[in-house]
Amino acid sequence: MQMPASVLKNTFGYDTFRPFQKEVIENVLARRDTLAVMPTGGGKSLCYQIPSLIFDGLTVVVSPLISLMKDQVEQLRAFGVPSVFLNSSLSAQEYQENMDYVKRGEVKLLYVAPETLLTPRILSLLSGLKVDLLTIDEAHCISEWGHDFRPEYRQIVEVRKRFPDAVCMALTATATSRVRQDIRQTLKFTTTNEFIASFNRENLYIEVLRKEDPTRQTIELIDRYKDLSGIIYCFSRRQVDDLAAYLASRGYSVRPYHAGLEDAERRRNQEAFIRDDVQIVVATIAFGMGINKPNVRFVIHHDLPKSIEGYYQEIGRAGRDGLPAHCTLLYSYADVAKINYFIEKMDGEVKRSAVQHLNAIVSYAEDERNCRRRPLLNYFGESTSAETCSNCDNCTSAPTPLTDITVPAQKFLSCVKRADEKFGAGHIVDILLGSKNEKVLRWGHDKLSTYGIGSELTKKQWMHLARQLLAMGYLKQEGEFHTLSLTDKALESLRKREPILGIVQEAAERVKKDGKKKAAELEYHRGLFAILRQKRKDMADEAGVPPYVIFSDRTLMEMAAYFPQSQENLLAISGVGQVKARQYGDAFLTVVKEYCERHDLKEKPKAVEASRDKSDSHRRYMLIGEAYNAGETVAALMERYRVTMGSIIENLMRYMAAGNRLRVGVDLKALVKASPEQQQAAFAAFDEVGTALLKPVFEKLNGVLNYDDLKVLRMVYMVEKEN
Repeated sequence: MQMPASVLKNTFGYDTFRPFQKEVIENVLARRDTLAVMPTGGGKSLCYQIPSLIFDGLTVVVSPLISLMKDQVEQLRAFGVPSVFLNSSLSAQEYQENMDYVKRGEVKLLYVAPETLLTPRILSLLSGLKVDLLTIDEAHCISEWGHDFRPEYRQIVEVRKRFPDAVCMALTATATSRVRQDIRQTLKFTTTNEFIASFNRENLYIEVLRKEDPTRQTIELIDRYKDLSGIIYCFSRRQVDDLAAYLASRGYSVRPYHAGLEDAERRRNQEAFIRDDVQIVVATIAFGMGINKPNVRFVIHHDLPKSIEGYYQEIGRAGRDGLPAHCTLLYSYADVAKINYFIEKMDGEVKRSAVQHLNAIVSYAEDERNCRRRPLLNYFGESTSAETCSNCDNCTSAPTPLTDITVPAQKFLSCVKRADEKFGAGHIVDILLGSKNEKVLRWGHDKLSTYGIGSELTKKQWMHLARQLLAMGYLKQEGEFHTLSLTDKALESLRKREPILGIVQEAAERVKKDGKKKAAELEYHRGLFAILRQKRKDMADEAGVPPYVIFSDRTLMEMAAYFPQSQENLLAISGVGQVKARQYGDAFLTVVKEYCERHDLKEKPKAVEASRDKSDSHRRYMLIGEAYNAGETVAALMERYRVTMGSIIENLMRYMAAGNRLRVGVDLKALVKASPEQQQAAFAAFDEVGTALLKPVFEKLNGVLNYDDLKVLRMVYMVEKEN
């Protein structure tokens, strides 16, 4: 039997597995049914592709997306892996030819749609073959609690019974614990064979912007990524058509993509995007793109998605090559009202589920204080101890200043109480603003003492305040009518007249800093990279495949960084396997050699550099801690390592966490822009709530000290305690 690691290197050209790939593959090879939940871009496909090359028999892959099947098969063939698909996009002759390949045992992987798999024709074909692995991609479609439920997926379990010796694998990028349980029960899996990788896509910069002038904002975002690939999601087909037409009139390379287009036009537009003939696709949120394009550099949500799961999957289409990518959501409460309009037409459990999904995404979009990644990870049952991610708008902004909202908050809470806790936020706001609408008058709420006492804020501001009070635990919301009621915390606050801090919407000016890129950026020659991209495009057009089927952007960047001069050294480049090296190697080596001769550049050994970098990164916190203890200042360490103060502080914290003591340095306190009184208040807060999390301390101090100052003060506090 071949070893998975050798298949990974020799066929696919990768040196190491991504998190959980090795464990999942070994579990499948041991013929244990497997559920794997891995983020988009996390390498799910290799989890069944590598076993397919090790097993003797056939691997059948069930996928709901026709375009994705074609994409996968093209890439596999480029790696020298015999594979075909069967779906409605093929002509009768092509369909029969692919069936003949399968029948003769010339194929290792067969991709089919669920409805295709269930036909007597395909079941008859497979009955005479040895099926070793049945893979169900997008397995969340099995569950009624998934964001994209498809009834035909429920019937796949009947197909399993026809192939009792085949191991079964279910894959998905988005599945809550409830969805995972549903998948396991439906497919008769055991919990011991479940693998859940981290949902944290560190290379994605995530931001939410208040939607003010969406067309202008969209253009500003596009202009940051000139000539690079991106996807813009809109709510409706009409918006897609209007925005695509407008961008095209302004000279942008763009095509629309939605279910209302003719099949042929939709295919042409997608092909143009995949082949880099078009840079931007404008698509409906509801329509699955079904593409595996790795070099999407930005995703813009022109409108609010309907759920966290859908949003996560859509931003997951950016940066699948592991390089930095930008994800922006334009948010307005008008979008919430639009989705609510459609929810009101639903019934029963479907309606309740839609309300829950909407509430979750609204809460996420409106949070202007906490890390964006935390609620995304928490939604999928993953926790993180990191205080900040340094790669989202909230973590790279100056903290939003909190103001005293006690008076308006008390007015709102009192109004909820006086209206007998039977109404939603919209009705409460109408009472506060003195509305004379039919509902207010019918219930006699124009006679309440809180009627008309809220003229200092607009309806939009009151709604924003209501959502803050919900998030802070002063209110709870229940039922399909979103009825508000007071919590014990609210009753206590009203009784004691405790101060409440929050944000008045118009005062929430956000000062952006440059987001620190978490994904390490490779230093490469831009000129050579551009030439290699053009060479790739020419070869791809000639072969009739997308450019990334030849080589990914990451592979070309490494060529432009290490300048390989031989087939042997080309094989050290990420994404270059044996077949690709034979098929394309000479052409790309010629380009690299000619460029090096013209610019007097020498080849760099990749393996040596990579291992040294990894070692330095691993030991850096020890070097920084030892240098600091030897008397070097934080400022000097920042200069030596060319990093921010925050980075030095994080490394010193790691040094202490490893069991080492730090000297008491006066230079640490000097870095904090805070008065002695504020510093003492911070130390008192650490005494009270501990040092594990900074948010409780930040809130206890009413936001007067920012997180950078608190990080330094926490360090000083811990050093002094230790000594």
